[in-house]
Amino acid sequence: MYNLLIKNGTVLTEEGHLEPLDILINQGKITEIAPDLSSEGYYTVDATDKIVIPGLIDMHCEICEPGYEHRENLVTASQSAARGGFTSITCNPNTLPAIDNKTVVEYIKAKSVTDAVTHLFPYGCLTKGCENKELTEYGEMQLSGAVALSDGDVPIQDNSLVRKIFRYVSMLDMPIIMHCEDTSISNNSGIHEGYTSTRLGLKGFPVVAETMHLVRNILLSKEYHIHLHIAHVSTKESVDLIRIAKAQGVQITAETSPRYFILEETMADHYNTFAKVSPPIRTKEDIEGIIAGLKDGTIDVISSDHKPNTIDSKQLEFQVASFGFSSFETAFKLAYTHLVSTHQLSLKELVQKMSINPAQILGIHKGQIKAGYDADLVIIDPNDTHSINPNDFLSKAKYSLYEGIEVDVNITNTIIDGKNYDYDL
Repeated sequence: MYNLLIKNGTVLTEEGHLEPLDILINQGKITEIAPDLSSEGYYTVDATDKIVIPGLIDMHCEICEPGYEHRENLVTASQSAARGGFTSITCNPNTLPAIDNKTVVEYIKAKSVTDAVTHLFPYGCLTKGCENKELTEYGEMQLSGAVALSDGDVPIQDNSLVRKIFRYVSMLDMPIIMHCEDTSISNNSGIHEGYTSTRLGLKGFPVVAETMHLVRNILLSKEYHIHLHIAHVSTKESVDLIRIAKAQGVQITAETSPRYFILEETMADHYNTFAKVSPPIRTKEDIEGIIAGLKDGTIDVISSDHKPNTIDSKQLEFQVASFGFSSFETAFKLAYTHLVSTHQLSLKELVQKMSINPAQILGIHKGQIKAGYDADLVIIDPNDTHSINPNDFLSKAKYSLYEGIEVDVNITNTIIDGKNYDYDL
C-alpha cells in the first residue's frame, strides 16, 4: 500500500462539482479531501491544471487469458487498461477454458493479483463452455467472485434455454449481460446491412438481428424480474426499445462503446477489416439515436469493448478476418472528445457512465472520490490535444481504427490502490 498526496488539482467531487482540492491517500485508501493539505511525509503528485476523476470501470472487454495469450494476457491487458484510465476491468468468459466453474473463477482472481496492475472482476458463463447447451453453477461462481453472468459475445439462440437461465438467475442477485444477435439472420457479419455492404458485395448484419433478440430478452426479464444488462447497443431502434422497457419498470441497463456514437458504416470501405466488429458500426441515424440515449439516461454505461486480435488475423479477406480491435487506451479519450468537448454530456455525466454506473451495476464498492473508498483515481489533462498512435499502445494489438484521429484530452496518471502509474510501467 502507498501513502500519496495529489496536490493542486481540480477534483470532480462526489456531488459532481469541479473544485480545487488536494487528496490524501493512506494505505491505498482515500483519507482526506480538502484544500491546501500538507505534503510533509507524502510522495506528492502535482496535478496543476489537471482534473482528478474516479478510476474508470470497464464492463465489456476481453482479456484473452487463459487460452489466447497470443492476443493479450493479464499483464498487457491490465497495463493497457491502466494507461486508458481504467482502474478496474471485467473479464468476458470466452477464454480457454471458459470461465464456467468456480475453479476457473478462482484461478483468474488469483492470477490477477500477481499479474494485473488493475483490479479484475470476472464474469461467469451462462452455459458450459459458452456453447449454449448446459447451464453452469451460477451460485458457486458468484461465491467465488464472479460479479455477473454472460456468454460474452456468443448470443444464445435457444429461447427455451434462455427462459430456463432467467428463471434460475431470478433466485440470485446477479446481472445477466447479453449480446443481442439472431444468428439466423446476422450472417456472421461484421458490417452493417446497408449501402456500404451492398456496394462491397458483402452480406450484412441487419438492425433487426439485434432488436429481435433484445425484445426476447426484455420480455423474459420482465417475466422473471432479473437485472438484464444489454451489451454494446448499436442501433437507434434498440435505444427506443430499452427506453420503453425502462418506462415500464423493467430492470434493464445498457451500454455502448465509442465506435457506435462516432463512426459510420463507411469505415468499412475498401474492405477495411479494422472496421469489422460485432455488432457492426452503423449509420448516422444510429449515431444520433445512441447519443440521444446517452443524454437521456437510456444508455447507462460506456465501455471500451476491448477485443484485441493479432494483426495477421485482421489482414485477411473481410469475410474471414477476425472481429474487434484494441480499445482500452482510446475509449475515454474518444468519449471525452466526442461527448464532453461537444457539450453532449458533462464530464460528470461521462464519469457516471464510465465509473459510477458500472460500479453500481456490478455491486462493487468503487467509482467515488470519497473518504474511505479505494484510492482508484485518474488524472486527466484537458488541454493536451494529440493524435492517436497505436504504436504507443501497451496492448499486444498495436493497431487501431482510430489511428491518426485527434483527441482533446490525455491521461497523465492512473492511481490504483494508491499506487501511481505515470506510464513507466
